[in-house]
Amino acid sequence: MTLQRKTAPEFKAIENIHLIHPERRELANGCKVFCFNSGDQELVRIEWIFGNLRFKPESPLLNMAVNSLLTEGTDSLTSAQISDKIDFYGAFLQVDYGHDNSQVTLYSLNKHLHHTLPVIKDIITNSIFPQKELDTFIRNQRQKLQVSLQKNDIIARRIFSKALYGNTLYGLSADIETYDTLNREDMRVHFAQMYQPSNCTMIVAGKIEPETLNLISDAFDKEWHNTGQAADTSQPVIVPAAEHFYFTEKPGALQSAIRMGAPAVNRTHPDFPPLQVLNTVLGGYFGSRLMANIREDKGYTYGIGSGMSALKYGASLFIATEVGADVCKMAVNEIEKELNLLQNELIPETELSLVRNFLMGALLGSLENVFSHADKFKNIHFAGLGYDYYDRYVDAIKTVKADRLQELAKQYLNFDQFYKVIVGKY
Repeated sequence: MTLQRKTAPEFKAIENIHLIHPERRELANGCKVFCFNSGDQELVRIEWIFGNLRFKPESPLLNMAVNSLLTEGTDSLTSAQISDKIDFYGAFLQVDYGHDNSQVTLYSLNKHLHHTLPVIKDIITNSIFPQKELDTFIRNQRQKLQVSLQKNDIIARRIFSKALYGNTLYGLSADIETYDTLNREDMRVHFAQMYQPSNCTMIVAGKIEPETLNLISDAFDKEWHNTGQAADTSQPVIVPAAEHFYFTEKPGALQSAIRMGAPAVNRTHPDFPPLQVLNTVLGGYFGSRLMANIREDKGYTYGIGSGMSALKYGASLFIATEVGADVCKMAVNEIEKELNLLQNELIPETELSLVRNFLMGALLGSLENVFSHADKFKNIHFAGLGYDYYDRYVDAIKTVKADRLQELAKQYLNFDQFYKVIVGKY
C-alpha cells in the first residue's frame, strides 16, 4: 500500500471512555480493599491509604511528619534494614502525604510478596520514630524550608493558601520554629490512632492471583487490630481571610511571582465538570488564553497557567505565574482582561471544539495501564462519588455550550473577588 503523505489521516472524535471497575471486599477488621485485576506482568501495586487526623493548631505538622517517618524504623527493623529488604527483592516502597490522606505504596513482583508484605505490615503497625531519625528529619526540613523561603513563587503559594483556607490543614504554612512542636510521644499517639484498619483503604492493582489476596488477608486481617478509638478525620470549618490583596516587596527581585484565585467547588458539585472546561480555556493547557496573551503575545513570562484544586473539605480555582518584575502590573492587567473577556464574550465554537478534543484526549491518555485506572477510582472514591461522575464529566466536555461557560465565568471568575498575591515588585 502506498502512503498518501499529502493527505492527513482521518480525524475521529473520541466517543466513549471505558474504565476498569474494582472488585470490592472488606476485611474482618474493617479495612476496605479494592482490587483492579488486569495485566500480564507478574507485578502488583498495593496502596494503604489513611485519612489524615483532624488538624491541631498546636501540633500542625503531625500528619506530615508521622507519614514521612514511617520507614525510618520499627520495633524490629532499622531504616537501613527496611531499605535493604525491599531492594533485595526488586520492590519499590514510598510514602506520600496529601492534604486529605496519607499513604504507603508498594510495587512488588507477585512471587516476592510473601517477603515484602511483612515489611509493610511491620511499618504500619510497629513504627517507633527513632529520636535520631526525627532529629535528622527536623534538621533537613528546616534547611529545605530556608531554601524554599528564598523563592518568590513558594512564598506566594504559602500566602495564597493561608488566605483561602485560614488556620486549617489546607492553609498550613510551617515556619522554622514550627518544627519545635514535634516530639516522639505525640507522634506515636497520632500514629496509633491514624494507622489502624478501620481508617485504611487498600487499593490493589496489577495481576492479582488468588494467592495474592490470601497473602494480603493473612498479613492485614488476622493480626491487625483497631485501637478502640476511632480515627477523627473531620476538619475545622474553613474561614477565608477578609483581606484580598497581599504584596510582599523584594527590592532586588528580577521576577515577581503572581498567584491569584478564589474559593471554588470540588468534584461533588455539578458545576465542577463544566468549570474544568472553562479553566482549560483560560489557562489549563499550552494553547490557553493566558498563554497566548501573556507568554506568546506580550512575552511577560515563560509560562502561566490556571488550575483547580479539588480537596475533600474545600476547593479553589487559581492562576499562577512568574513575570519580569518591570511588567508585573501590566501582567495583572492582562489577566484581568482575559477574565473579563470570558465574562462578556462567548467562546468561539472553533476554540471550544479544540478544548473539547484536548480534554477528551488527555482523559484517554491518562488511562495507559491498570494503575492509571486505580488512580481515577481514587479521585471519586475519596470524594464520596461513583463512576457516574466520569459519565457526567465526559458529557460536560462534549455538550457544554458557550453561553453556559459564560455564566460560569461570571460566577467564578470575578477579578474583584479574587485573592491576589504578589511577591517581588509591583
